[in-house]
Amino acid sequence: MRVRWFSWVLCCCTVSFAATPHPPEDWVNPRIGTSGGGQTYPATGVPFGMTQWTPQTRAGETKCVAPYYARDTRIQGFRGSHFMSGSCTADYGSVTLMPLSGPLRLGEVERASEFSRATEVMRPYRYAVTLARYGIDVEMTGSARAGILRFHFATGGRKWLLIESNSRAGEGSVRVEPQTGEITVSNPARRIYAGQGKLAGFDGNFVVVLNHAFTVGGTWSGAKRHEGSVSEEGTGGRPGAYVALDVKAGETVEARVGSSFTSVDEARKNLQVEIPEWDFAAAEQKARDAWHDSLRRVEVKAVPEHMEIMYTALYHALLLPSAFSDVDGSYPSFAGGKIAETAKGFTYYDDFSLWDTFRAQHPLLTILDPKRDGEMVRSLVEKGEQGGFLPIYPAWNSYTSEMIGDHANAVIADAYFKGIGGFDIERAYRLMRKNATELPATTAEYMDGKGRRGLDSYLKLGYIPLEDHVLAAFHKDEQVSRTLEYAYDDFLVGKVAAALGKTEDAEMFAKRGQNYRNVIDPETGFARGRHEDGTWVSPFDPGVPATYVTEGLPYQYTFFAPQDMDGLIAAIGGKSAVIRKLDTLFAKGYYNQGNEPSHGIAYMYDFAGAPWKTQKHVHEILKTQYGVGPRGLPGNDDCGQISAWYVMSSLGFYPVTPGVPRYALGAPQFDEATVWLPDGKKFEIRAPGAEQGKIYVRSVKLNGVALTRPWIEHAEIVAGGRLEFEMSATPVQGVGEGH
Repeated sequence: MRVRWFSWVLCCCTVSFAATPHPPEDWVNPRIGTSGGGQTYPATGVPFGMTQWTPQTRAGETKCVAPYYARDTRIQGFRGSHFMSGSCTADYGSVTLMPLSGPLRLGEVERASEFSRATEVMRPYRYAVTLARYGIDVEMTGSARAGILRFHFATGGRKWLLIESNSRAGEGSVRVEPQTGEITVSNPARRIYAGQGKLAGFDGNFVVVLNHAFTVGGTWSGAKRHEGSVSEEGTGGRPGAYVALDVKAGETVEARVGSSFTSVDEARKNLQVEIPEWDFAAAEQKARDAWHDSLRRVEVKAVPEHMEIMYTALYHALLLPSAFSDVDGSYPSFAGGKIAETAKGFTYYDDFSLWDTFRAQHPLLTILDPKRDGEMVRSLVEKGEQGGFLPIYPAWNSYTSEMIGDHANAVIADAYFKGIGGFDIERAYRLMRKNATELPATTAEYMDGKGRRGLDSYLKLGYIPLEDHVLAAFHKDEQVSRTLEYAYDDFLVGKVAAALGKTEDAEMFAKRGQNYRNVIDPETGFARGRHEDGTWVSPFDPGVPATYVTEGLPYQYTFFAPQDMDGLIAAIGGKSAVIRKLDTLFAKGYYNQGNEPSHGIAYMYDFAGAPWKTQKHVHEILKTQYGVGPRGLPGNDDCGQISAWYVMSSLGFYPVTPGVPRYALGAPQFDEATVWLPDGKKFEIRAPGAEQGKIYVRSVKLNGVALTRPWIEHAEIVAGGRLEFEMSATPVQGVGEGH
């Protein structure tokens, strides 16, 4: 029998705020997360763009090195980047432009310029800075597949513009075409993780055109300079070209740059379509409009600090996955490099950090931008059909085998059960089932990143034992985490099977969805490593990192069975035992907002009958883990997941079980918030007093009717309406078992 969640009915009262003086795009502070821990960078362009433009303070395409860090004091250039914001991956297929005055300096450290933070303008749609060393003001903005940069020279005379491919040493090419006035760049992408070092089958291609006459300067590669050369193939280093500009004092030179993963010709077409004119202001306005349209979908009225954190979080949550196809629909096929064609009106996306983003970032898109989320699902299906298996973590348009689980299932099921179209669910299901039941035909395919790791053991035993030798070949363990996450994925495959009338499959996968029980030790009530003979690993301390869990603690992973919260609570020992364990987790500092295994834990109190503790801990996380400075994120932003957690939790609800169209209720951070839905409807959230310290929920009403459950359905949100919370400064206890 489910207990009442709220004890009273909300009175009708509201608090009014003065209209904000800034549009949402101007509350965004791209400096948040750039300290190094967040791994974000000031991405300038449009939401989900193929290429983002950014100042570069670190050269090259190196794993776990973002293009820009707030602590750096010199700018080396301005990069057309494909770095996965907030990740510990590597940039790929990128290009860097750098204007110079005075002696020609080619090396990235040698040429770097000091700059003042006071001269930096960081907006999602525009970046500007003064290069103090050269007296050059730089501005840039971008579209999805192109950018425009403006260089204002304080002094006249001979100046230089460097165009550098960020290829690995010995790769890539740069060509200057004096007849057409173009500079073209190709930078081969190479894979990391599974298939590390292999060519990904495509290049980052760029075409650069200037609105000012130039003369050929030369090319370089590493330490070798070739005066007068118009072509450079990477030999001893990254290839680059430099052209000379003769300018007057106060003159401005502009560069338009098109990008493509298909060819230089397609980069040229993308530029002609997206930024066809020499009109920086018009390009900036289009980028600004794009951000305004996306960010305005969540309207909050709050104190300035919370406005800044909220809209920056939403900005970070709207950067990835990135568009990968050209304006005409062409893109390199997944895991192969052969050019494919998309359907008309369909954008193909890549760079899915699925282990992270299935939790909140994709569910957020199902509310704010369902059409785009449907295209992302279709992109996953296309990848699966082109490569043979659904990818686990598709990036660089390749398999990677990075991270664990099989969470394309979660993104697909979540979209399907929320009624989002744009993809063929039968095609998707065939791939979901294949991933869950088959291994690749060859070891080479398996080692290349296809299929579920440890699947054979999982199918045989219902869990992955510590002795699994296939995992050892990847220098990975994580057996308990993989078991728990596969069980959740299997549950979702079964739900889709049932919806499609595949009864036998539905029964099989529903049973497999209970496999989480096989790694919950009934004696201790914790997730625990298990041997092939069924015995448990010893010694055991759930608060100590273990090789059989992923980026977390056994204590954290114990609470990952989102498909069966009631069953998990029973397996752990009942609601009182769960509450005690949760209390200990928070009291001992085991909670880690900076990594995803913790992200649903605070909401577990809802299911255990102590929702006021969910409200308390969610509020503490929002207040203490997020801020307005470069260190304003609690960890790597992970392609927007850390930020999406903030967006959804601050609105008062969170998707604990993606694939089930339902959100657990917490407590709003804002007195007033409105979600503007794509069909023109709006969903209003009112929580008077939340900004003034009333962090607990006394009661709630949906469209005037009292809610007695700690969740809200997706259909109730997208139908539009009003969710009203009566807030309290003190906990509302006595509504759950053990309280």
